[in-house]
Amino acid sequence: MLVLKKPLKFIWDKGNKDKNWLKHKVKNTECEEIFFDSNKKIIKDPFHSQNEPRYIILGKTKKQKILFIAFTIRHQKIRIISAGDINKKEKKLYEKSS
Repeated sequence: MLVLKKPLKFIWDKGNKDKNWLKHKVKNTECEEIFFDSNKKIIKDPFHSQNEPRYIILGKTKKQKILFIAFTIRHQKIRIISAGDINKKEKKLYEKSS
């Protein structure tokens, strides 16, 4: 299980700054919010961890929007790789132990 140290810090570089808004209409602030969801689910993503450890998080924003986010940790900061709305299967996983 991944334990995130607080305070959480995020990396928003030119490679990921506006990508999720343009592709999925997810704001950077929404991405950050789900890391503070007390019911969030974080799992390792072994299929995409060849170059660095990657993780998947499912969580709710302040407006109760549930998101699926792929991320990594670089220099003790969270770097969002991709973010979008969850599908039905992921929603069941999130709600299963909430």
